[in-house]
Amino acid sequence: MAPCSSVCIKTFPLLSPKFSFPLPLTPTYRNTTPFHTKLRPKALREWQEYEEAVKRKDLARALRFLKSVEQNKTNNPVDLSNGPSLTESNQPRVPEFGLFDGSERDWEVLDTCLNADDLRLVASAYTFLKNRGFLPNFGKYSSIVMEGTRDVTPTVLKSSTGLEVTKLSPKKWGVSGSSSVVLVAFLGGTSYLLSRGIDIRPNLAVILALAFIDSAFLGGICLAQISSYWPPYKRRILVHEAGHLLVAYLMGCPIRGVILDPIVAMQMGIQGQAGTQFWDEKMNDELAEGQLSGTAFDRYCMVLFAGIAAEALVYGEAEGGENDENLFRSICVLLRPPLSVAQMSNQARWSVLQSYNLLKWHRHAHLAAVKALESGSSLSVVIKSIEEAMSSKV
Repeated sequence: MAPCSSVCIKTFPLLSPKFSFPLPLTPTYRNTTPFHTKLRPKALREWQEYEEAVKRKDLARALRFLKSVEQNKTNNPVDLSNGPSLTESNQPRVPEFGLFDGSERDWEVLDTCLNADDLRLVASAYTFLKNRGFLPNFGKYSSIVMEGTRDVTPTVLKSSTGLEVTKLSPKKWGVSGSSSVVLVAFLGGTSYLLSRGIDIRPNLAVILALAFIDSAFLGGICLAQISSYWPPYKRRILVHEAGHLLVAYLMGCPIRGVILDPIVAMQMGIQGQAGTQFWDEKMNDELAEGQLSGTAFDRYCMVLFAGIAAEALVYGEAEGGENDENLFRSICVLLRPPLSVAQMSNQARWSVLQSYNLLKWHRHAHLAAVKALESGSSLSVVIKSIEEAMSSKV
């Protein structure tokens, strides 16, 4: 068995037009540029530096800037409840960046995570945004296990999902429904051309040779790249990766990025035609210490099998997920004692069932993630669409 709020700028005049004061203005305020006007160019320039950091995918620099803005707001609160004072010592303290509210720009820091080598820094970005109140649903389901039995037999799986266990197994090319149709059509077309006296065997030999090279040395990247232009196939990939992304997000695993281009995936060392890169700090620390708790392992497995669960939920069966299964087996080998074949199968079924139910409960958020990925949106927009979908659900 086998991822705007508008900026509101308020101005507070030093003197109300309805009242006059007999006290003379101090020299500090006479013939000088207003305090907030002098701050504007500096704030704008520094926000431009943040935009440049986002553009260059410099997570450390972008996050450092946002933290400095937050620290500045903490150290320099604005208290205008009693109105502004005319004395220099008590003049209104305007936050250096207040005139350029970065609430919408803060999300963009997530777009810099893909190039980050330090995954703890990626986790820090998610923690920062969550503390700011932007990611209320991040880690909402980090405390698992879900209710129900741990012994998930094929019968239990079918009674819960209505699907046979075979529907949740990755399909080899030529066996699944869509690819089998293409294969039959290809063989039928070849037979027809041969019956008409058109010998295409030399061409077939070249095609098969290229296919072998692609499979043996490139991992099938060329075929995957061609297939990605076929809308139904591309849509299925989006559904699969959105499943990984949503479950990882809800379980509090920071997402580094979603790669949908097979060539880019190959360049980044990702197995398969696409991939969602997530990180579980607890699991990473436990593996470094030579141990792995059941909770961390369960969470990892749920995220890993979420793509298969998403396909099963939307299409009634899964075609992708072979590399997810391979990763699952590689982790099982690290366990002490290692899981038996029967235990591995049960753990896989349990993980698929939990992810399936989680995606079913939040189907609207999964659909929002699919649509955002389909439109080519950045990670920050995808995450924001998930939050908006979950907050708008009645």
